[in-house]
Amino acid sequence: MTPALPAPEHSLEVPGLSWSGTVDYGPGPLHAPTSLAQLQELVGRSSRLRALGTRHSFSEVAASDGPLVTLTSMPADLEFDTAARTVRVAAGVRYGELALAAAEHGLALATMGSLPHISVGGASATGTHGSGDRHRSLASAVRAIELVTASGELLALSREGDPEIFDGAVLALGTLGIATHLTLDLVPAAPMRQTVHLDFPAERMRGEDLLAMLAGGSSVSLFHRWDGRIAQAWVKQRVGEDEQLPETWLGGRRAREAVHPLPGMPADSCTDQSGEPGPPHERLPHFRLEFTPSNGEEIQSEYFVAREDLAGALAAVTELGERIRPLLHASEVRTVAADSLWLSPAHGRDSACVHFTWKQLPQQVEALLPEIEERLAPYAPRPHWGKVFTMDPAAVRAQYPRLGDFRALRDRLDPDRMFRNDYVDRLLGG
Repeated sequence: MTPALPAPEHSLEVPGLSWSGTVDYGPGPLHAPTSLAQLQELVGRSSRLRALGTRHSFSEVAASDGPLVTLTSMPADLEFDTAARTVRVAAGVRYGELALAAAEHGLALATMGSLPHISVGGASATGTHGSGDRHRSLASAVRAIELVTASGELLALSREGDPEIFDGAVLALGTLGIATHLTLDLVPAAPMRQTVHLDFPAERMRGEDLLAMLAGGSSVSLFHRWDGRIAQAWVKQRVGEDEQLPETWLGGRRAREAVHPLPGMPADSCTDQSGEPGPPHERLPHFRLEFTPSNGEEIQSEYFVAREDLAGALAAVTELGERIRPLLHASEVRTVAADSLWLSPAHGRDSACVHFTWKQLPQQVEALLPEIEERLAPYAPRPHWGKVFTMDPAAVRAQYPRLGDFRALRDRLDPDRMFRNDYVDRLLGG
């Protein structure tokens, strides 16, 4: 009996622009297979292909001068194992959707990014993170991954079964294959609360005070405007585990009403800040899944430094404050625990992440970034792969001691560089 042919895939003419409108993903075409068989057939007949996620990256990590593929038309598989506290999830599923489904099983993600709108596959591949001294990057929750490799075959790798290469395969910038599914570790769902404290005095910018702020909850974000003080501290605490904060904490006063990270913006799109207990998926992100938090008219940059170097790094960049502020929407500091992933910006180092959300002024931002990076250089910064930076590629490569191992893995899985683009060629070399 002749097997049925897969249904024709749907292809868009061109990939279009990023969410911010600042990255042109290329001429395309953009393929949208609806099944694993269609994806494998597409990969098998392609000589070049890059995967496109939810378009939230601000760098050209997903751009290509060749064809692209999106997994948004693939089945949104979610398979929970409540006993093992894991979920097998399709790579195109958004974290907010996953968190809602997990809650129905009494489970939760240990950490989430500020936006619940990003996909599991794309965020894991680029090193995206939430915040918390004890929490690692989102990719660190991955315990198994399924890839369609350059041959069109499906390759399954796991933390337990492939320990010699697994840490190189999860966060790989899309260069090893097309990730179709990931299996993630989950935690028992437990209520959380969120509060915001405002207007910390300038003397609290010392190292011990900054680290005390960042240790004030399970997940903490500090917002400032490079004027020598912290304007907002968003503190997310696990009820029964983290001690509730007083009205005045480290010199900052408790906000009486909900606030937005951008001064003057309505807080309707933000998650609950009342201090009332609620599900973790309604407290861990800054923004609610049912809202689009902005129109995307922004540019983002972010640099990871060692956590103990945070105060020095902030002081060095604050020297540029008068030039930064006219270009800035908001700036945020978060922490991420060290991990072992070969291309993770938090590899082997408990990190503080210094983040900039810029106005959509690309020429002015690009002109200023080298000076910011020069101030950060003594602290060995590692830029976020999905955000805008101007660091010399050799300086970036020098920050990754397992880069040689990663190149060897790439040679093994994609010897003809089907999944390359100019961005990864320039930054990873080899």
